[in-house]
Amino acid sequence: MQSVDRAVSVLEILARIGEAGVTEIADELEVHKSTAFRLLGVLENRGLVAQAKDRGKYYLGAGVLRLAGAAAVRLDISQEGAPVCRELADELGETVNIAVHDDDAAVNIMQARGAASVTAQNWLGRRTPLHATSSGKVLLAHLPPTLREGLLARTLPRFTERTIIGTAALRAELEAIVDQGYAMAVEELERGLAAAAAPVRAHDGKVIGALSVSGPVYRLDSDRLPELAKRTEEAAADLSRRMGYGF
Repeated sequence: MQSVDRAVSVLEILARIGEAGVTEIADELEVHKSTAFRLLGVLENRGLVAQAKDRGKYYLGAGVLRLAGAAAVRLDISQEGAPVCRELADELGETVNIAVHDDDAAVNIMQARGAASVTAQNWLGRRTPLHATSSGKVLLAHLPPTLREGLLARTLPRFTERTIIGTAALRAELEAIVDQGYAMAVEELERGLAAAAAPVRAHDGKVIGALSVSGPVYRLDSDRLPELAKRTEEAAADLSRRMGYGF
């Protein structure tokens, strides 16, 4: 924990003063120069700091911008997505979520409940498997091919008898999701649960999230679920426009 605290302190020092040498950072941290040098080496290897070779000074690296950008996307999609989620939940009466990709999972960062879902479970903050949920399949379908194939190469856990765990079958479904513009999942994660999701895009067209509607299969049956999927696709397109896509 001490090393983590010191590493964060290094980043804060560089954010405050712009650039600094090993001696300056060691003095700020009140540690030996060798300790400061090791900390800077680890941070440099991860791209969080960089070194001006001609001056021996360190400054914040591009990795910090990558992390900040990811955080900004989550904040933006949460802020812009709130009214879209609320409106869709009120219209459909079901639970509406926004999920984003996080390593091997989809993480729900926004939720609104419709009138029919007052007793539904809380999905906010939950990590759900990419291959067994509608949001996860949307996110998985739009990942860069190398990353997607790496995830598909892993052993996929089965949650119900309807969970798709075969690589070929899942790959075919992901291709269909890209073509049709939305995904559906019926009792693939939990028995009795059905959902549909559609991609949310940033200004550059990159898929940064998935908007989903979910509820019990007795309400989201084979007749109603495709209709909700199309309506979710429309709402996701609206949120994408709010994020700058199409302008």
